[in-house]
Amino acid sequence: MAEEAVLGYLEKNEEISDSGIFAEEKGISHDEIVNIIKSLNGFRLVDAQDIKRERWVLTHEGDMYAEHGSPEVQLFLAVPPEGTTREELQGKFEPSIYKIGCTQAIKNKWIEMGKSAVSRKVQHVDDRVRDLLVQIQKGEEVSAQDIDALKRRKLISSQIWKGFSVKKGPNYTPKRKKMATDLTREHLQRGDWKEIEFKEYNFLAKGQPTDGGCLHPLLKVKRQIQLIFLQMGFEEMATNNFVESSFWNFDVLFQPQQHPARDSHDTFFLKEPSTTRSLPEDYVERVKQVHESGGYGSRGYGYEWKREEANKNLLRTHTTAVSSRMLYALAQGKFAPKKYYSIDRVFRNEAVDRTHLAEFHQIEGLICDRGLTLGHLIGVLEDFFSRLGMSKLKFKPAYNPYTEPSMEIFSYHEGLQKWVEIGNSGMFRPEMLRPMGLPEDVQVIAWGLSLERPTMILYGIDNIRDLFGHKVDLSLIKRNPICRIGLN
Repeated sequence: MAEEAVLGYLEKNEEISDSGIFAEEKGISHDEIVNIIKSLNGFRLVDAQDIKRERWVLTHEGDMYAEHGSPEVQLFLAVPPEGTTREELQGKFEPSIYKIGCTQAIKNKWIEMGKSAVSRKVQHVDDRVRDLLVQIQKGEEVSAQDIDALKRRKLISSQIWKGFSVKKGPNYTPKRKKMATDLTREHLQRGDWKEIEFKEYNFLAKGQPTDGGCLHPLLKVKRQIQLIFLQMGFEEMATNNFVESSFWNFDVLFQPQQHPARDSHDTFFLKEPSTTRSLPEDYVERVKQVHESGGYGSRGYGYEWKREEANKNLLRTHTTAVSSRMLYALAQGKFAPKKYYSIDRVFRNEAVDRTHLAEFHQIEGLICDRGLTLGHLIGVLEDFFSRLGMSKLKFKPAYNPYTEPSMEIFSYHEGLQKWVEIGNSGMFRPEMLRPMGLPEDVQVIAWGLSLERPTMILYGIDNIRDLFGHKVDLSLIKRNPICRIGLN
């Protein structure tokens, strides 16, 4: 109906000057007329030009005042000629109406507000605000000064009306022919193809863009670090056990059972299953002995080691639990030097903030060989971190229950212009290695760092929650470039 109205009108007239007026005259929805004009314009049956007009409409508050009167007039009429009390007057209105009404009525010098009494200063007022709002509702002209006053009170808002003026296009016909998009078998059988008009093919049109998979920044950096480890001759450790027993996570690492890290405030313990099913009993006995009485040059911790503590299941707090399993397995056969690395998720019961999460990724590397010294550890660290583009390193003595000596690793951050801690390292203690069955002349050097920190530095992210977790913006992942780590 709308299409027939537009094409039929243009057959006898040069132009539809205003689609809004045309829709009103024809009794057709303006939205329907606009949709038809856009369609006809696309096929060049008509040429359409945009029309925009600003008009003022009442807000929800303005509608209320147009119906019930402005707050100031409502309040004035509620004050009897002999006056009233503030409490009585306030009880007649909602708080917002009372507040606005008092402000405007006092400003207009209609009422006088005493400490307890309210009285009229004039006997009659006109509700000009309501009259102006009604005029705007009817589409009547209102002065710029009045518009400005109503706008300041947020009683009206601007609305842009959009329409079209329409003329005949180069392909104009009084009735649009439906064009076929494809030649079918039926067209050939019936001979329709001789009369049918076919829609032109646009061979230059591009297809709908397809969304390819996008790697998360953590995965990009992880892959680059994996390549560095492989270049240095390391093998990857299996890290598919998120759940570990306290034995492999703590006891094997010569970490005492009363250590604060074993508290539920620092570690996530499991309710089901709460304990492990089995442990290598001969190894358990050796670990118990070294905790209680020492050995291999150590005095131990001198406390009663409890099996039930070692049996408790938890979400691993570090990937060193994986390293302990690998070293124990290595010790069970004929010894051969090994280089291992792992990159995977660990869990700690920490307060979440801009730089901490309850779960994060840990990078760990270790070398197991004969005759290793602290000098070897420093040399390997300088090689490893130089491949990450961090050539300025410093080392600071530190304490770890399972490494001695231990070192914190610092690198000079060119952007921040200061030294920042990037990891921890050390040589595994004999109290950890000898109970496993490793020969006495075998040492293990190891180091670890988080995956999130270098990723945040590389991608300029200052809040870890924007990088990992449920608040990550997926568009961020699509926009991120390829990770480039400076290799020397």
